[in-house]
Amino acid sequence: SLLPGGQDVEIILIDDGSTDSTGEIIDRYAKEYPEIVRPVHQPNGGHGSGVNKGLELAKGLYYKVVDSDDWLDAQAYPKFLARIKERVEEARKGGSRIPDLIICNYLYYHLDQNESKVMSYRNVFPAGKTCGWKQIGPFLPSQYLIMHALTFRTKVLQKSGVVLPKHTFYVDNLFSCKPLPYAKRLLYLDLDLYHYYLGRADQSVNEKVMIERIDQVIRVVNLVADCVDIGEMGEKYPKLKDYLERNLSIMMAMASIHLLLMDAPEGERKRKELWEGIRKRDEKLYHRLRYRTLSGWTYLPGKLGRTVTLAGYRTAKKIYRFQQ
Repeated sequence: SLLPGGQDVEIILIDDGSTDSTGEIIDRYAKEYPEIVRPVHQPNGGHGSGVNKGLELAKGLYYKVVDSDDWLDAQAYPKFLARIKERVEEARKGGSRIPDLIICNYLYYHLDQNESKVMSYRNVFPAGKTCGWKQIGPFLPSQYLIMHALTFRTKVLQKSGVVLPKHTFYVDNLFSCKPLPYAKRLLYLDLDLYHYYLGRADQSVNEKVMIERIDQVIRVVNLVADCVDIGEMGEKYPKLKDYLERNLSIMMAMASIHLLLMDAPEGERKRKELWEGIRKRDEKLYHRLRYRTLSGWTYLPGKLGRTVTLAGYRTAKKIYRFQQ
């Protein structure tokens, strides 16, 4: 789905230690499209390692991650590239500077329900106009700036110093948060650009898989909590601070819930350690997360608290269908 970009794009294909025919397929694409496809073969390091390597090698003005089982929309993709070229041309003529971050809509497909849904940001950003964090609107409960929606200017990512840990799932949360304060100029294009599936049994957000990988979930939550000084953001960009805090809140909630679902003393111990870690980092942030946000409802004491938390989780899951 990326090839129609032609000479306007550089496609970096990462063979992350595959054991199937991925390496051969990548080399075949590189042979057929030598001017735009760049093959990379490396020992297995996980999703984060692939993203890091791509960013290290990227020569393009913008950098976008497209996972191996996802694709870009055939109609939206050329429009997306055309809008970027227009902005670059305007900047060359002395107009406004090019955007640091481009946000587009994404579509996800529920395999079990045979349904698809578009996630847009029309209520958050002015479509087609460059803005800053002070001009954005409020996010709805289901709206988050996930990796699928984001295309960062390459230099912004490099300046942010974002580096994803190896052999760790859920690192897209770090990629989607740490660079945000470095993106001063935002552009929302109301295009349904990115497609991905939801509901596979082996998917990282599957409930059973998340429980098995709970230590990785906790690791990423801690990395996100450390990557941005939320208190400092409150002084510079209050709306970005509110978003980052809400994002951390939902990550804390999901970690807490899956630790509860373990139904074991180890899960309760790790849940307490997670929350105490936030308290040690920032007492004020801890109290806001604990008593003013959704995550606080996932850290209720006693058996009744456990029952209320899990009932709320099941209800939200049915409404938003965010997992298998």
